[in-house]
Order: sequence, then C-alpha cells, then structure tokens
Amino acid sequence: MDWLQINRQQKAKELSAIFAEPFQVLTITILSILLPLSFLLLARLSCYSYLLSIAADPAHPPSSFIFSLFLYSAPIILYFLVSFVSISTLLHGLTGRLTVLSESPGELYRSRLFTAWILLCALQACVGLGIEGSIAAEIDGYSFKNERSLFSRVIFFLGLHETMLYWCRTVVKPVVDDTIFGVVREERWVQMVAMAVSFGTLWWWRLRDEVESLVIVAESRREMSVDIGVADFLGWWLYYLTVTIGVVRIVKGVMWVTMVLLCRRIKRNSHQDPCGNEEKV
Repeated sequence: MDWLQINRQQKAKELSAIFAEPFQVLTITILSILLPLSFLLLARLSCYSYLLSIAADPAHPPSSFIFSLFLYSAPIILYFLVSFVSISTLLHGLTGRLTVLSESPGELYRSRLFTAWILLCALQACVGLGIEGSIAAEIDGYSFKNERSLFSRVIFFLGLHETMLYWCRTVVKPVVDDTIFGVVREERWVQMVAMAVSFGTLWWWRLRDEVESLVIVAESRREMSVDIGVADFLGWWLYYLTVTIGVVRIVKGVMWVTMVLLCRRIKRNSHQDPCGNEEKV
C-alpha cells in the first residue's frame, strides 16, 4: 500500500509538472500584456476627454457606470503606475544596472516581491475596470485622422516592447514563478516568443492606431489654443518617454553590432602576420 501511494504521488507530481510549464507561460504572457493595454486605455481616455471638451454638451455623462466610476477615480493611479515602470525601464536601459523592482538574493527580496504583487494587482484592477468600461461605453481611439510617420511608429513600438519586457522580468515573472514553483526560474525562449506574438497581435489589432491619441490630443489642443490639461500632458509625456526608450534600444543595438563586427575584424587580423599572410599551423 505504501509503495502504491508513493507511486501515485510521484505520478501526480509529474503530471502537475507537465501542466505547470504551459500554465506559467500562459499566465506570464497574459499579465505582461497588461502594460500595453494600459497604454491603450490611456489613449482612449485622452480621446474621450478631448471629444467631451469640444462637444456641444460636454456635461453628458458616460453611458457606462463602470467607465464613469473609473473615469473619476483610477486614471491618476494608472498614470502613476505606467510612468513608474517607464521611468524604471529608461534608467535600466541607460545604466544597465539600475533595476528598481528586480529580484535580488538577500533580505530585500521578499519586500520587493511584495511590492511587485501590489503593482501587479493595482495595474490589473485599473486596466480591467477601464477596458471593460470603455467597451461598454463604445469608446475607442479612432477619432483622429492624423497619423505619425512610420519611423515614429517603429521607434514607439520598440520602446513599448522594451517597457513590456522590463515589466515582465521585474514584476510579472517573479510573482508568477514564486507562486507556482516557489523560486524565480530562468527565462525561457518560449516565454519570449509567446510575449512577442501577443504584443505584435495587439499592436496590429488596436495599438498602432489608437495609441497615437496620447500625443495627438495634446498637439490638437495646442493648435486650437486650448489649455492643455494635466492628463493630456501626461499622455504626451508618456508617448515621448516611450519613444526615448526605443531610441536607447536602437542605439544600444547599433553599438552591439558595431562591437561584434569590430571584435571579429580584430580577431581575423590577429591570425595574420604583418605582411598580411595567414599564419601556418
């Protein structure tokens, strides 16, 4: 009986391990997409507030109670969370060492993990409430015909992808790994592919057209000589902060390629004599 019980426990552990890996990848992917979704939600809020300001009846309330509740309570929290993650991403990209939320061995790990839990739950609540309300109120960010250049879109795409990766590595992955396995595991290529596919799909489906409202609203208000609100300024600032992150990523990529080519050239020259002839082995 003891042998049968031990055998069943081993099979149960093996079965749970088989399902734990896909569940981890799926959970990390879904929670990582929260950050791009927050940009989508902020763009919709900017577009909605702009349309209300130029409407004939600006006092008309939102048709959705959920969105009305979110509109007057949670945007400041969402702006703060997204700004905090974006600034942390930029600092990490510039220094290569400063990771405000990253896990590290020692006594501070549990406190940082607790902070990651708070950030994840807060962002999930804000995005879930806001997206559901915006859908119920039939609000989108397609109201502007102006489009940024392809170059600007590519840089913003790279910057937002870099911000999402930082969010995943410093907040989402430590929380999910600690919950499922009890320890933080190494990053796998399957997770990277899943996140890249999910982010690319979301970008092509919604983000590439709607997210530009963050910057177009502020520019439209300036052209109309209308006072720019705090939310409009924060949206404009977040857009160009993400563009800056994309520029840093491109510069670092160019520097890495240059260093690789330079090292290969030096290595090739080191195998040649001063006359240019290759050394014989």
